[in-house]
Amino acid sequence: MGQEEHEKLLTPLEKQLKAIGEALPGAFVYYRIDWECWYFDLDGKMFGLMHDNLLTLKGPPEVNEEMREEFPFVIAGYHVNKTHWNSIRLKESTFSIEGYKKLITTSYTLVLKTFSKKKQLALQLKG
Repeated sequence: MGQEEHEKLLTPLEKQLKAIGEALPGAFVYYRIDWECWYFDLDGKMFGLMHDNLLTLKGPPEVNEEMREEFPFVIAGYHVNKTHWNSIRLKESTFSIEGYKKLITTSYTLVLKTFSKKKQLALQLKG
């Protein structure tokens, strides 16, 4: 099954989340066949995963812990570092699109900051 076939299987919410990720400068969201998930990519570094009605994003450790305590649909990152990543159960979530946009942008920004200042500037100009 190719990229287009996987695209057809996305729920309306998943399509919106994918579009939010793709709108960020230098970002690319594609179906990664070897991992069987939607991979949110910033110049070869992951800033999100989406599969099986889970959205996994990077966040500040203290915020991640608070989110897990406050929202029953937020769990420690699935198949990633549990301190730095949270997974959101999309079917149970009550987050708004704006809430998701903020979380995706935070994850993107945390990954962007791992690049050199020169590389950060180049990626931000790709928009």
